[in-house]
Amino acid sequence: MKRIRIIATLVIANMLMATPTSRASLNLLRRSPKPKYFSSSSCQFRPSTFRKSYPCPIWSSSFSFCLPPPRSTTSTSLSSSFRPFSSPPSMSSAAAAAVDSVISEETLSSNPLLQDFDFPPFDSVDASHVRPGIRALLQHLEAELEELEKSVEPSWPNLVEPLEKIVDRLTVVWGMINHLKAVKDTPELRAAIEDVQPEKVKFQLRLGQSKPIYNAFKAIRESPDWSSLSEARQRLVEAQIKEAVLIGIALDDEKREEFNKIEQELEKLSHKFSENVLDATKKFEKLITDKKEIEGLPPSALGLFAQAAVSKGHENATAENGPWIITLDAPSYLPVMQHAKNRALREEVYRAYLSRASSGDLDNTAIIDQILKLRLEKAKLLGYNNYAEVSMAMKMATVEKAAELLEKLCSASWDAAVQDMEDLKSFAKDQGAAESDSLTHWDTTFWSERLRESKYDINEEELRPYFSLPKVMDGLFSLAKTLFGIDIEPADGLAPVWNNDVRFYRVKDSSGNPIAYFYFDPYSRPSEKRGGAWMDEVVSRSRVMAQKGSSVRLPVAHMVCNQTPPVGDKPSLMTFREVETVFHEFGHALQHMLTKQDEGLVAGIRNIEWDAVELPSQFMENWCYHRDTLMSIAKHYETGETLPEEVYKKLLAARTFRAGSFSLRQLKFASVDLELHTKYVPGGPESIYDVDQRVSVKTQVIPPLPEDRFLCSFSHIFAGGYAAGYYSYKWAEVLSADAFSAFEDAGLDDIKAVKETGQRFRDTILALGGGRAPLKVFVEFRGREPSPEPLLRHNGLLAASASA
Repeated sequence: MKRIRIIATLVIANMLMATPTSRASLNLLRRSPKPKYFSSSSCQFRPSTFRKSYPCPIWSSSFSFCLPPPRSTTSTSLSSSFRPFSSPPSMSSAAAAAVDSVISEETLSSNPLLQDFDFPPFDSVDASHVRPGIRALLQHLEAELEELEKSVEPSWPNLVEPLEKIVDRLTVVWGMINHLKAVKDTPELRAAIEDVQPEKVKFQLRLGQSKPIYNAFKAIRESPDWSSLSEARQRLVEAQIKEAVLIGIALDDEKREEFNKIEQELEKLSHKFSENVLDATKKFEKLITDKKEIEGLPPSALGLFAQAAVSKGHENATAENGPWIITLDAPSYLPVMQHAKNRALREEVYRAYLSRASSGDLDNTAIIDQILKLRLEKAKLLGYNNYAEVSMAMKMATVEKAAELLEKLCSASWDAAVQDMEDLKSFAKDQGAAESDSLTHWDTTFWSERLRESKYDINEEELRPYFSLPKVMDGLFSLAKTLFGIDIEPADGLAPVWNNDVRFYRVKDSSGNPIAYFYFDPYSRPSEKRGGAWMDEVVSRSRVMAQKGSSVRLPVAHMVCNQTPPVGDKPSLMTFREVETVFHEFGHALQHMLTKQDEGLVAGIRNIEWDAVELPSQFMENWCYHRDTLMSIAKHYETGETLPEEVYKKLLAARTFRAGSFSLRQLKFASVDLELHTKYVPGGPESIYDVDQRVSVKTQVIPPLPEDRFLCSFSHIFAGGYAAGYYSYKWAEVLSADAFSAFEDAGLDDIKAVKETGQRFRDTILALGGGRAPLKVFVEFRGREPSPEPLLRHNGLLAASASA
């Protein structure tokens, strides 16, 4: 989770369903978050997803330099082009012939999903390609799997390598269409994916429950050569075996069939949940023609609202004269809650946001009940007491340890949160606010912003001109060079993109050699793009998938945000929270791109325990408060003036503003998640909303509204990889704060020490991927086990913790 911070809109951002991921799971074959986006601790073959999208936690905002080089038909950049049918096959010529007899040459030659490519053809794939392309690919992979099962041996060349090739092909192709659904959604694409999804899940289950493959992995573990395997290979084998058990390989035929039906249904429900949230968010539009109704809103918001109005047919709409359209997309919703003096408007928009996907055809209530029911049934089939135990089986924590951490942090945060509310009431009363004695949910963000402005003399809107996207990215890349010795340069035109706003970058090492690539899609597009911010892998680093003439395939990632788009001729002028979001997602991307693991199944973000994956992302956020870093990005977009020193000092002082309140909000999300997946009984006397209300008594100073339907848009746990895992943000925050404290100990002003510490961070946290247990990796970097003290200190809660 993000560091407790200065911006008062975080009260609202804490309520945002920032990243409904298609599945934020790290498990290669589990797409049902999450982590970004962010899917969950393993790269292994779980049956309903492929890759990890790393979502930001709920408080996240929905958030050309050179001539394009010529495209080539042979990749010189990735060290491997993607060849669904022409990469070195693991199946026999007879099996290949059988498949080729089914798949026409016309299909192979015209469908972009089945063609060779250097980078995914995001610009040419549409819904019409999905059904034939996925079905042809599944037929091909089924033949390869059958051949592997016939010839499998307990050795790396005859088990792991052919298996990785099968997984990789489906990972890349399915990932391509699933990504397009997230960033360029259409009814036709939804329908096509929905049609082939059961076939894809069926193949994943078939692969994950393969007895010959499972037995071969067990034979490797039990062989006399086990001790001679590298640590990464041992981790891979052990995870494969454990994961196979978790997807039902040890069940008898009848129970396995039941298990597989549950998996198919959960996949379907997860997608439907996410679609309902997106559709409900898009459905709300409030047209305003009287400027008095939106008094207090800054010009940037009015410009965005007018731009929305133009897109809806109000051709003459202007920021000054309207009309204006307010939506529930974060760049629209947050300014209303933060700045609108019209209390009735704030209430209307708040209630609309809180009730998304909770009524009519888009009601997620029954879907949630069914998801929880099926997860519990799945856990019982596997011999566990509840789904949380299943989730924790592949994580660092246990149910008990996670609950213990949440309880400790809640105790450290409660008194501070109560004092936050008293301060807010007192301030509102001093300002003559009629609602000062009865502040409620649609008041806290508004009055928090006023208090913050008064206390620290900081106006968020006045800061926007200092955070233009081009300058922020320049500063971020400069920081990456200082810390990790890498150079990042634009490579626009080298790879196809899905929208003209998407940028493409090349990452090079200190010798100038390319080591990775990434896409960046920064702006909100509420009509087609889901909310939130996430990172996902496009392809992973892999020795096995390298083409002839190269030793390894280079990793490719994409970062997706939903920040304020450019308005008129101005660049995207960012809030400070949006700056932090970009740093956060870049941290995830760094772990994917700077891995030194060549075993594809444990490279980068793969096979890392779920509650450790937020370490690099949260670590990077700390640099937003580092003076030299902030000053390098905070340049006025018109004058080039650097952010005044006194303003920086105020930002730093305001960092812990309302720290207790923001901490409690995250703890509420994590606690209700654990409660629903441990003690809640589907169909029992308590409803899901009863559970939410009960948990809120201990985690919210202002009780939730009786009609609160926040759970209906809690995509992290119902459409993402955070089921019984939302605590991971806090768990990983302990790790990330302690990791950053290593730089504090070395001296943040000592550039030599910072570089040395950064190199050590790169060589451990970023390089080792899932090939080593995260606790061992942390100890190797830090020299000791993690301590919560830096987190409490950064959040200004250390004194509260000591007295608790």
